[in-house]
Formats: sequence, C-alpha cells, structure tokens
Amino acid sequence: MQTPAPEIFKAYDIRGIVRTTLSADTVRQIGIALGTEAISRGIGAIVIGRDGRLSGPELATALAHGITQTGADVIDIGRVPTPMTYFAAHELGTDSCVSVTGSHNPPEYNGLKMVLGGQTLYGAMIQDLRRRIANADFCEGHGVVRHANVRQAYIDRIVGNVKLSRPMKIVIDCGNGVAGSVAPELFRRMGCSVTELFCEVDGNFPNHHPDPSKPENLADLQRALRETGAELGLAFDGDGDRLGVVTKDGEIIYPDRQLMLFAADVLTRNPGAQIIYDVKCSRWVAESIRHQGGRPLMWNTGHALIKTKLKETGAPLAGEMSGHMFFKERWYGFDDALYTGARLLEIVSRWRDSNWPLKNLPNAISTPELNIKMQEGEPHALVAKLREGGRELLPGARELILIDGVRAEYADGFGLARASNTTPVVVLRFEADNQAALERIRNEFKTALTAAWPGIPTDF
Repeated sequence: MQTPAPEIFKAYDIRGIVRTTLSADTVRQIGIALGTEAISRGIGAIVIGRDGRLSGPELATALAHGITQTGADVIDIGRVPTPMTYFAAHELGTDSCVSVTGSHNPPEYNGLKMVLGGQTLYGAMIQDLRRRIANADFCEGHGVVRHANVRQAYIDRIVGNVKLSRPMKIVIDCGNGVAGSVAPELFRRMGCSVTELFCEVDGNFPNHHPDPSKPENLADLQRALRETGAELGLAFDGDGDRLGVVTKDGEIIYPDRQLMLFAADVLTRNPGAQIIYDVKCSRWVAESIRHQGGRPLMWNTGHALIKTKLKETGAPLAGEMSGHMFFKERWYGFDDALYTGARLLEIVSRWRDSNWPLKNLPNAISTPELNIKMQEGEPHALVAKLREGGRELLPGARELILIDGVRAEYADGFGLARASNTTPVVVLRFEADNQAALERIRNEFKTALTAAWPGIPTDF
C-alpha cells in the first residue's frame, strides 16, 4: 500500500491529479483515516456527494469503501453540488460529509472537501489524516452504505426561504458543472424565466472552464444577455459553491461588490452585526459595511477559514473575492452559490430595473485576481520574503496588513500579494482611486517582488 503524496493534503481540502497523485487507492486510504477520525469523535455516519467529474463515481466508491472499513456508515447522495452535500449533512442529522470535487480545477483534477461534526477540516486537521495513514492508525469495523436523495428537500428549502418581489428573466451559465443538475429547476420554481447555458453536466467541460472568477469564462453569458434581453446573468463554478454575476449590459459585478449588497440587506435585520470579508476584497467593503451600521472584519482567504471564523464570531454573513458567500442569516453558514444567487434575485427583484442596485454599488478601478505561476512551495517562500522586507520593499504604503500574505494600504488604493493554498501561484490584486494610482501601486509591487525573488515574471 503506497503512502499518499504529501502535496495533495492542501490547506482547505485534499486535491490532486487523478491516477497520478490521487488514485482510487489513495482515496480509500483517506476514507479509512477519515472514518477513524469520525469514530474517535463519536460520529457514526458520513454523507458523501460528488460533482460531475468523470472520476467522481470511482473515487466516491473508494472513499465509501475506506470509511465503512472503520465501522462508520456512509450515506451516498450521488452526483450533487457541493452545497447540497453540506445541506444533506444538516438534513440527515450527521453534521458530517465529504464532497468529492475538483471545484474549479481542470478536468484531470479531483479532491475532497470534508466536514466532521459541523467542523470544516483544514490545516492541521488535514495533516492529521496524512499522519494516520503513515502510521496505519486505523479503526476496524463493518459500516454500511445506504443511499438518500435530498435534491427536492434542498430546492424546497430555498424556494420556501427566498421570495422574489416579481418574476424575473435571467440567464444561467453552469459551465457544464454539477450546478446544472439543480439550478434550472430551482430558479424556475422561484418564478424566473430561465435561459440555460451549458447546464448539461459534462466532466470534460467542453465549452469553457467552470470558474466565474475569470472574466474570459463569462463571455458566453455576456453574449447571451445581449441576445436574449434578460435582466441578469448568473454563473456557477464546477461544484456550485461560487457565483459570478453579470448585468444586462455585460458588466461583471465582482463578489466583493456583491457582498456590499448582501451586507446592506442583512444589516437591516441585524443592526450592528459583524460582517466578515477576505483580504482580497475592495477597501469599499469595510466602508460600505460601516455606512450601513455594521462592523467589518477582514480575515484570511479560504472557505474553511472563513466558515470557522463565521462560527466563532456569530456573524450573519461573510464573503470572499473568489465568489464564496456564507449566509448564516436564514441559512446554514456554508458557501452556496445557488442559495446566494437566490438571495441576490430576492434583493434586486424589489426594483423595476434590477440592474440599478448593482450598478450603483460603490466601485473603484481594480484588477481581477492575477496569478504568477511558480514551483510548489515557492509562493509561500516569496511571500515570507515580502513580509520580512516590509516597508523597505513597499515604501509607499501607509500600512501593511499581514494576516494573509502582504496587503499594502495606500492613501489612494491597495495592493495584495498572497500565496494560494490550493495551487502553486502567487495571487495579486490591485485597486486604486484612479488609473495613475493603480499603475503606481502595481509598479511598486513589481519592484518589491523582483527584489524578493529575482527573475520572477512581472508582466501582470
């Protein structure tokens, strides 16, 4: 039995290339470790769902085999969006689940997002699974696999929770991801006229990559909005936990601006509440939350880290620039793009022109998320050097925020460099009051990055 490659044990999940670093046997071993951990916590059953990737059935079967070898039971809910797996953990009373998903990674990837006893596994907890495997520290038993279908319960729950003020005409782009198995019915039942783009689940992703954080992946949605006269466009990532939004005239409403809209709504019912946002978000997020009477809290990027902070603080809402939104108010606190899309439509349906509240959100000149590809381990080493260099490398900054990478605050903007915890890239983002300030900040970062890591590409 070969020990799993250490690099698949990421900060927030397990992820690797199928049949290279992530084989069925590797997933079975992880299942044994996870089932053992569940038994040690007094958890008797774990829900398993999988996204639409071609390797999903094989890996989900291997995972279930591993878990049941420990004496823990498995509840298999089949091919569903990741948020529906989280929902099933609540609905079926286990508070424990695994989504077999590669999220927005290319088709050859797959992975595991894991929750035990309501706690999202991340960091040291994921490394503990690796150590269990290395030490063969396993329980033995005979669990069973049973099957359940929560699809209608999930749709019913959202339709009963979220109400539109009027019917709407929308376009949805599921990018051939698993959200396509649910989104059309959900939004039609909410009262929408729906034009579908790429809602057939296909793990080859033949039309475009299912990652709505990249503008190029929204081109089909923008074109459909022009051609159909629909009011609004919604795009979903590969496993349905991240949302992209496009207005009637093709403007992309990035998730940090979406968060401002959601915060304003949530704060009307939860005055003075804390709202959490990640380090990649606009400066306008904190200002907008304060303006609505809320208390902004900047936190680390990463769905597991945000969910943990949400639970710790009792905040009713959190959001990330990547497109993950976490509603604790009226929902469960997990990231769910389908529910987020429903909440967005609920808010904008109050206006005759549903685009007006979106287009009038505070805005600044900014870049999308930019990535510099490096070798495994290098991004964290680079960011460590940036942190060590501090104000000497970024002399124009008035403040350096170091909770996750290096975020340099300027009087007229910000720049961010952080190491991704999912792929070996340095993530960059820049925002400013005007184009000249944006270029100045970007150039200061180019100089700092070159000083910290000579030869690094600076064509961003």
